[in-house]
Amino acid sequence: MTMHAAPPTFIIPETAPFSAEQRAWLSGCFAALLAPASPGATPLTDGEATALGASAGPELAENDTAPWHDPSIPLPERMDMAKERPLAPRLMAAMAQQDCGQCGYNCADYANALFLKKEERLNLCAPGGKDTARMLKKLAEEIGGAPGGPALEAAASPATAVEQPTGPLGYCRENPVPAVFLSRRRLNGDGSKKETWHIEIDLSASGVSYEVGDSLGVFPTNATVVVDAVIAQLGARPERPVNGRTLRDHLLYDYSLGAAPDALFTLFSHIAGGEARKKARALAAGEDPDGDLAHLDVLGALHKFPTARPDAEAFLEALEPLQPRLYSISSSPKADPGKVTLTIDTVRYVINKRQRLGVASTFFAERIEPGAPLKIYVQKAHNFALPADPGTPIIMCGPGTGVAPFRAFLRERKAVGATGRNWLFFGHQRQATDFFYRDELTALRDEKFLTRLTLAWSRDGDQKVYVQDRMREVGADLWSWLKDGAHFYICGDAKRMAKDVETALVDIAGQHGGMKPDEAVAFIAGLKKSGRYQADVY
Repeated sequence: MTMHAAPPTFIIPETAPFSAEQRAWLSGCFAALLAPASPGATPLTDGEATALGASAGPELAENDTAPWHDPSIPLPERMDMAKERPLAPRLMAAMAQQDCGQCGYNCADYANALFLKKEERLNLCAPGGKDTARMLKKLAEEIGGAPGGPALEAAASPATAVEQPTGPLGYCRENPVPAVFLSRRRLNGDGSKKETWHIEIDLSASGVSYEVGDSLGVFPTNATVVVDAVIAQLGARPERPVNGRTLRDHLLYDYSLGAAPDALFTLFSHIAGGEARKKARALAAGEDPDGDLAHLDVLGALHKFPTARPDAEAFLEALEPLQPRLYSISSSPKADPGKVTLTIDTVRYVINKRQRLGVASTFFAERIEPGAPLKIYVQKAHNFALPADPGTPIIMCGPGTGVAPFRAFLRERKAVGATGRNWLFFGHQRQATDFFYRDELTALRDEKFLTRLTLAWSRDGDQKVYVQDRMREVGADLWSWLKDGAHFYICGDAKRMAKDVETALVDIAGQHGGMKPDEAVAFIAGLKKSGRYQADVY
């Protein structure tokens, strides 16, 4: 074993013309720059080393050591848990903790990229939405000139034009490639309260490839009915030219019409008068004077301030860009060469007698036609992949559209002749109408490739039954699989289902593994650390 000498300690004399905080900063800087690198580590750039020196530790954000890295913990509690920590961990605590990859990073890496000035956009955390963006802006204002500060302050201004980093063609949101929409097929039976689609996309001319576990980023367009309603409420002409394109085209393709951004309320506050101005200022500050902030999309904001009619160009400048959406891939490149499939729930709901539409889900459900082009990119998975050994047993828990990556897993394992046992937990509302991929899954079960298929239906009986309930019912067998080295996977809702499933696993480890509660929790934590418990949650 190679021993490394301890790094030298640099102490800035007390007589130096620096404050105690500045001396600590400089000492940390010199220590970080001259300490020996870990084997295999990538050397820091000058800018990264300078930023790292700012924390006397120094301390970057890490998923594995963050107690707030739990999507079920509300943002205020996460920030309270991190309040005594350095900047990078506090930035991470502001993220939604889902590691969903929609920002192009996991939560810790996004925070570190902001801290190290590799990333300057504060609005990339889609599941965190306005709350996360607002907290990041607050941190930027709080830290002022500290490392990472100037970049964050610049990014906090929507009018600031920043040249964004560009990754490999077809493998990042900044550099998408064209693909072709092939088809949609509804997965629900007649009478279902849900609307879920199996989507097929042609990748043959895109030049990209993927692996099971990856996600596909897609760039949707806004619904024309919403765009036209916004233009009408704005009192503008659809053909009004703005920066070389029409207002209508910008609203269709470029800007989000979802949650109204703070900048829009700020704009209204400069136009409206009296009580309306006060309310607009309050909304821009994150306050909720009328109790309706959570439901105010761009059109709703225009309805709320009917006399505030900004110029079309100023209006666009106050909006957020239309973001791509990420979906778990439900196909295998080995079983489905040249194409990729997705499993998408269509989002429609009513607020104040007005129907709201999920942008990407209704884009695929009704607006794009077979043969039409669309922009896509492959988002490589963050620690969500099949075991390297095809003989390793796997347990998959994917209710609803969470079944998507596990359909891909099964198709991949079958295509390569994997010998490991496969167990799928699937659940939804009703077996008769919501059993996605019923024929495929039952055929795999009948031919013994899908070793076990455990189903849970929440609306078929007097009592609601969920996947975690089925897990407890077969806890002895599930524990036996885990003791045999099985990898456990979960995909789906991050707020409740994922937490409930993990709690069920802890209970199973206690009941069938003879562990005390703290030992059971440590066992599950060990599975995560070793890569035997992997999650794709949203």
